[in-house]
Amino acid sequence: MTLHFSVLASGSTGNAIYVETEDQRFLVDAGLSGKQMDALFTQVGRDMKNLSGLLVTHEHSDHIKGIGIVARKYKLPIYANEKTWKAMDGLIGEVPLEQKFTFDMETVKSFGSLDIESFGVSHDAAEPMFYVFHHEGKKLALITDTGYVSDRMKGIISNADVYVFESNHDVQMLRMGRYPWNIKRRILGDYGHVSNEDAAIAMSEVVGDKTKQIYLAHLSADNNMKDLAKMSVSQTLEGRGIRTGEQFELFDTDPKKPTALTAV
Repeated sequence: MTLHFSVLASGSTGNAIYVETEDQRFLVDAGLSGKQMDALFTQVGRDMKNLSGLLVTHEHSDHIKGIGIVARKYKLPIYANEKTWKAMDGLIGEVPLEQKFTFDMETVKSFGSLDIESFGVSHDAAEPMFYVFHHEGKKLALITDTGYVSDRMKGIISNADVYVFESNHDVQMLRMGRYPWNIKRRILGDYGHVSNEDAAIAMSEVVGDKTKQIYLAHLSADNNMKDLAKMSVSQTLEGRGIRTGEQFELFDTDPKKPTALTAV
């Protein structure tokens, strides 16, 4: 069995990504209620009781809302770095000590057939980090919630088979929209979220011969649209000599509906 994944939910209302191999099953973030998480798992034909563990990217509520609930209900280990653990204190309820594990930034942990690599991103959280999954030569890279994509990040995620890549906002929609200026400034800043165009520029510098699919993630409900994101990303990539649909496919993600469980 190969590496499989589903973007269960993606957006400012809640984020969760499921990754599995023949012997490991991990959930990255659980930013929805326990009930919603159960329903999403049912939709992809899986059961949370079979999870190997929970991986946390950072402490914002749209990523950890259900973490404590799920961990307690199914007696699952939670993995997060020390600063994130401290920042989550009081936000996820009591978690038994035997279920709390530290996953340092810029390290690789091996779980059976699956190697999970952590790397830091630029976001207004304690110590935000995302993950790359390696299994039998396949590589799945997750990167959202970052204000920009540094050369160091690009080196870690380069030439993945599949990307789940932030494409948060259209700059014009954000500038013209109803958000107060301090929120707009936060989103546009180095510790906010990447725009459609900036995401595409970063993609153009990391996609490789292996790359087959890119999932556009964490789209803003107020400052983006699925079709606009795909069009903007495609046009920017084309301007840099990369044609989507030929080298790789672009896919949507949704805040409420999971993507199909897909092989990497």
